[in-house]
Amino acid sequence: MSVIVQIADAVAGELNGGTFGQPFTAERNYLPLYDLKELKSLRVTVVPTGTAIESKARRTAQHDVEIDVAVQQKLVKTDNATIDPLMSLTEEIADHFRFKRLAPPDAVWIKTENEPVYAQEHLDQYRVFTSLLTLTFRVLR
Repeated sequence: MSVIVQIADAVAGELNGGTFGQPFTAERNYLPLYDLKELKSLRVTVVPTGTAIESKARRTAQHDVEIDVAVQQKLVKTDNATIDPLMSLTEEIADHFRFKRLAPPDAVWIKTENEPVYAQEHLDQYRVFTSLLTLTFRVLR
């Protein structure tokens, strides 16, 4: 199995084994497209998105692997009381991976980006909260 798939599976496993402010089941998916009906319940999707490889020593390469974690839900209301808990959940997920090691394949967390914090066009057009975390892990092989 490829390194990026192993890391994506490990991220999904960490999410499903963690304790968060809202219950959810994370799933790894290559094409995270959902109908609005499917987004009525909270969805957390893990997507392998990129790898940068560079030489570190004569026979060692550094793999920086990016994994996207999308938090999505169709909303009845778009007020602060409805959206704030989803923003908090996104931050909880980001905090969960800070300084985390994943095994296999012995991947070390490097950074987390939250862009967009939420997708304004999804909220405006579809009443869907969408936030995207990009987690970067490093593996030496």
